[in-house]
Order: sequence, then structure tokens, then C-alpha cells
Amino acid sequence: MKTLISSTTSSLRSNLLSIQYNPIDEIIKQEYEKEKHGDGGVYIYLISLGSQAKPYAYSYSHGDSSAGFTKCLGSIWTGKDRYLWIDLSAGPVDYGPALSGDGVLPRGEFHPLAALHGRPKSEKALLADLASLVYNAYQVLIVPSLRIPVYFEDTLVVQFIHVYGSEVKDSSGLDLEFVKRTFMDEAESGGLLLGEQKLSFKSYSVNYRECSICSFAVSRGMNSYTSRFLFDNYTLIVSEYLDSKHMHRALTDSAEELRRVAGIVEEEGNEFARVLPVYVFDLDINTPLLLDRYHQSVAFRDMVIAVRTRGTQTVSDYTCNGRHVFVHTRDLERPLVGSILQSMWGVSSTHLTWSPRHNTTLVDYTWSIGQTPFGPFSDISSLSFVQKDAAKRNVILTSLNTTITSAIDVIDSAVAYGGDVILRKQNRHSEFMQRWNLMQYKLDKTVSALSHNEFEMALFYLRSASHDLYSVHSVVYLASQRVEASLNCFKDPPFPWGTVSVSGFGLMAVGYVFSKRDRLFRNKRKQF
Repeated sequence: MKTLISSTTSSLRSNLLSIQYNPIDEIIKQEYEKEKHGDGGVYIYLISLGSQAKPYAYSYSHGDSSAGFTKCLGSIWTGKDRYLWIDLSAGPVDYGPALSGDGVLPRGEFHPLAALHGRPKSEKALLADLASLVYNAYQVLIVPSLRIPVYFEDTLVVQFIHVYGSEVKDSSGLDLEFVKRTFMDEAESGGLLLGEQKLSFKSYSVNYRECSICSFAVSRGMNSYTSRFLFDNYTLIVSEYLDSKHMHRALTDSAEELRRVAGIVEEEGNEFARVLPVYVFDLDINTPLLLDRYHQSVAFRDMVIAVRTRGTQTVSDYTCNGRHVFVHTRDLERPLVGSILQSMWGVSSTHLTWSPRHNTTLVDYTWSIGQTPFGPFSDISSLSFVQKDAAKRNVILTSLNTTITSAIDVIDSAVAYGGDVILRKQNRHSEFMQRWNLMQYKLDKTVSALSHNEFEMALFYLRSASHDLYSVHSVVYLASQRVEASLNCFKDPPFPWGTVSVSGFGLMAVGYVFSKRDRLFRNKRKQF
């Protein structure tokens, strides 16, 4: 580190030296290769190099920040293999929303990443900060939240539909082949797919001027907002943006017509494939135009919508290390990678996590830097172990939830027909219990394999458990088919003569007393 610091030129735009992460990552990776035991565990390295001659932080791309390019510095890195390292001596760094919003990494010593900066802390306070940091990394990176249910399909197809508005196609910043290779390289190395899954990409082009549905979707989603900027004085500026929900509704309603215009033909053998259309609107407009004011690409359950114009960049509502982050609106490759991960595999962004305690989604940009295709603070499109493991885990979790829900439905059906009684009458109780216990054992093995990141083994046990579930369902179904309806007649209860007699006698007594009330209750007067 001392050699790197001494050989690095100080920046005029930041008080932090920009150190490339690669030399440190090579050392950590070699240590990881020595220590890993093939158990699927994730290794977290906390680095403390002590005070250095100059404050420093890590850069994740070549070059330095300039007036039009913001290079965000950080102190963490997530590898392609299952390890991540955190340099507690680097920084302190700050990044997050500029003016308002959740998830900001503040400047100073109030964040666990800056535990070694600022005033000296007691050992107990330092350990508490480090434990909080590791626990947060566990929640966000190791077991991230499931964004949407992802069901297992043998064939996955991504359809790029490029809607271009200019006469000449400009592929700079929109290299669809690069996006394809990003996923195919991971798929071929076993990083994204499970079992016999296959992934393919198709590309189609549509002229915006010849596509009435496309122009209707853009006009339907066009909206505007006002922003307040400080120049010589405060000025209100009206800007336009596209409402992604309105565009999604328009594209969904006209999906068949749009497929016909784009020349998309359903191939044989792909009738049961999971198809994800990716609509890329390359508009011939000079001003920047974003989706929902902030996004270049938005992921839905059934499609991805991305947009870019001829405008090259705009200022975002985020800052890092005291500088505003610029959004290069012509570059769509990284946003497309993140959106495809969200829609096809249900991978959550690294700044979003579900909190059962709050019953809502929490925002934290701590881990949205480095090797991640999400968030505005990184320029890297490649996938780390976080996204690759989450893609497989989400499929297993969805299938596991479906199996457990189906098992509960079978139990409810058995109870409705009499439960153990009907099974014992037809000598099927032992068969039911054998299958049920075997299925429960396989589900336990599935959870165990999933906890060790052995996704192929988890898929094997889960598929085997589904066969036992089918057998349990068959046992209950066959038992219910032999249920015979019976009608049990009963006699009317005898007339309650005793109760009626006592009541009648009581009523007669009350009537007699009422009729003789003057004689029984008259006042005795004094006689003179």
C-alpha cells in the first residue's frame, strides 16, 4: 500500500488518493484460494493497514474525475468468487442522495465503514461497529431479498427490440452483443443457470417512424416536472420524463401487434419458454429523457423498458465524495444488465432490501459501489458472486415455496374428507405417512444444501420431493374417490311435558295473585 500511495499522483478534485483496487484484490484472491474448503462459504476480509501518509480510497475504473465524468471512490470490493473485502483504513468516503432521500453513506465517523476514523473508540464500540457492518453485508449481499417470484423454466429467451428514431443506427453505448456476452459468459461457466436450463438472445429492429404503437407508447408516457436550480438566482426549469407504468400498459395492450411489426416469430420448441422482451427506445430527441425522472432502464415482471436520446449526459440527484454524479444517458449497457437480472432472475438491487420488522423496503447505498450493475455510483457491468448466487437461489426459493404451499393444500383436502379416519379405513395411512416423511426429509435436505450454496444439490432434492408430493396427492385423491355418502336419520325429541306443566302452574299462580291483589294487599285503616 505504501508503494501504491507513493507512486500515485494527488488529485486536484479530491483530498483522497485514487488507488486502483486490482493489486489489493489479487492479494485477497490468492488468500481466498488458499483458505476456501469447497463448502460454499462466503469469506469476508476486513483490512486494517493503519494510518498512511495520505488518505486514500479505491478506484474501480481507469482515469480520474473531470468536469463531465464523476469517478466514485470506495473502500469495498465483491469478487466473482465468494469473497468480499472491506478496507477500514480507506476513506472516509461518502456517497448517496444529494439533497434528500434514504440510504446515504454520510461523511464522518457515523458509519461502520468509518469505524477506524475520527476519535479513538473503545474496543467494545469498535467490535459493535464491525459486527453491524458484517451483519449488514450478510443481509444485503449474502442473502439478498427476492424481488419477484422466479419459476423454473428449461428455456430462457431474451428478445432485444431496438426501436430507433434516427436514419443511421448508433451502436456506441448500446452494444447489445456486449450485454449478451456478459450473461452468456456467466451461463457457460455455470454462474447463472440451473440444471438443464438454456439461455439465448434474439435481436430485432423497428423504425420508430413506421411503428405507430411505439410512438403511442412514448406519447402516452410523456410527462413533465419542475426543478429548482441556483444560477445567478433560483430558477424553475420544466423538464420532461417518461412514465414507465403508462408505457408498460400501452406495450402490454399492443404486444401482439408490436411482435408482428418487429417480425418476431415464435420458434418451435419454445412454446413453454420464459420470454423476456427488452424494449430499447433510441429516440431522435436532443434533450435528455429518462424513465420516471431518474432511470435509464426500468424492469417489470414481464418486460424491460429502456430509453435514450441524443442528449449525452445530465446531472443526477446523487453525489459521491462531494461531487454530483453525472448520468451518461447514451450508455445503456450497464442499466440493461441490471434490469435483465431483475426481470429474468428476480435479483434485487444492491441498495434495496426487504425489512420484515418495518414491513417495507429499506434503501442503503453502502454496497452500491464496486462490482455491481446496480446503482449510480459504479461503472462496472460484470457480475459478482452476489448476483450469480442470487439468480440461482431465487429459483430454488420460489420452487420451495410452491412445493410447501401445495403440501398444505393436500393436508387441507385430507382434513376435509375426514383426515386419518378415511386413510385408515382404506389402509392408506401408512403409505401416506411414508411418502410424507420422505418428502419432509428431502425438503430439509434442500434447505441444508441451499444454506451451503449447493444449488444443484438443492434442485435435485427439490425435484425429488415434488415426486413424493405427487404421490401424497394421489393417495388422498384415491381415498376421497371411495368416500360413500350416508344419511343418518334421527327421532324428534319428546315433548317437554314437565317443563310446560311447571310453567303453566307458575302462570296460573301469578294470575290468581293478580286477581286477588285488592284483598291480599289492602291497607288496614284505623277504626274510630
